[in-house]
Amino acid sequence: MTTWAHAWDQATGQDRARAAFAAAFGATPPSGVWSAPGRVNLIGEHTDYNGGLCLPVPLAHRTYAALRPRVDEVARMASSWDPTAVVSLELASVAPGTVDGWTAYVAGVAWSLRELGLDVPGFDVAIDSCVPVGAGLSSSAALECSVALALDAVHGLGQSREALTAACVRAENEIAGAPTGGMDQAAALRTIDGHALLLDCRDLSVRHVPFDPAAEGLALLVIDTRAEHALVDGQYAARRATCEEAAALLGVPTLRELTDAPGGAERALATLADGSPGADVRVRRVRHVLAEIERVKQFVALLDAGRLRDVGPLLDASHTSLRDDYEVSCRELDVAVEAARAAGALGARMTGGGFGGSAIALVEADAVDAVADAVDAAFRAQGLTPPAFVA
Repeated sequence: MTTWAHAWDQATGQDRARAAFAAAFGATPPSGVWSAPGRVNLIGEHTDYNGGLCLPVPLAHRTYAALRPRVDEVARMASSWDPTAVVSLELASVAPGTVDGWTAYVAGVAWSLRELGLDVPGFDVAIDSCVPVGAGLSSSAALECSVALALDAVHGLGQSREALTAACVRAENEIAGAPTGGMDQAAALRTIDGHALLLDCRDLSVRHVPFDPAAEGLALLVIDTRAEHALVDGQYAARRATCEEAAALLGVPTLRELTDAPGGAERALATLADGSPGADVRVRRVRHVLAEIERVKQFVALLDAGRLRDVGPLLDASHTSLRDDYEVSCRELDVAVEAARAAGALGARMTGGGFGGSAIALVEADAVDAVADAVDAAFRAQGLTPPAFVA
């Protein structure tokens, strides 16, 4: 029997966050409840920290933050997962390496805003979320961004969505210790319903690209493989370091610059294939990034032309590249992708940072259940923990 992780409606999410707040902090209510969505990246993986292009869409699943400001410098943080276990700290004590676990994403946002010279005193906050944790769907960014919106509102900081995005990225990089790019936070703060967000990570410009699978009789099936991933375990950082090393060897700020001139990618790969130690790995990592940026361009061109049904080969090629050149897939992701394709998906790929997490499949709307059942059966046949499906 397949398992589905359904989103809450906003009223339910707000009520749950208020209930968690009352359980942790008593009867005095919060000033309000703010929320931010998780995301699925359609294509453009591991391109953000290379100055490239990516194309996320928001999930209906959101993280909710019920928050009340304080007059002192204390931050008290609770969650619905254990509402009586309140974590309390002095904001002045927050610095890289001082906060662990989920509270690093909350305290880190306050720290980042204070680093901008903004007046952010203490607060009480309670969190609830229906964004699956560890599924590669940006639960951490949704947490950061819901708190950022709350702090901006209660303190009248007047920060733009772009500025809040940057503050959340810094919180994740420096306080939580995850060296991610800016795609996840941009997806949580700058996407709009019914559109994919074409994010240019070189200048942080965006374009909202209409994305409506239902209008074409299609659905985007999100498969949480339940192979939990973590972006602070060193593998993600290693991929980023290799790309930065390659860019330095090629004399460019980011790998994106290699796509600016015709033939630039081919020349760069030939230069990197010099037989030096680590050359083969550098070539494969860079080859993925440059090809993935091109796939984003092609995907958007198809969306602009009303040809969503034709993007399947791009999804498939992206997964192959992530599996073979970037080496961030895993058994569960590969099984999910292969089973979805065999069951009739137009295309499928892993999504997110990899090493676990989720996959996506573009399927006929009337075949969602059949494809989900086929993926579930494939996992069970291989002795894997059955996946969950996000809807």
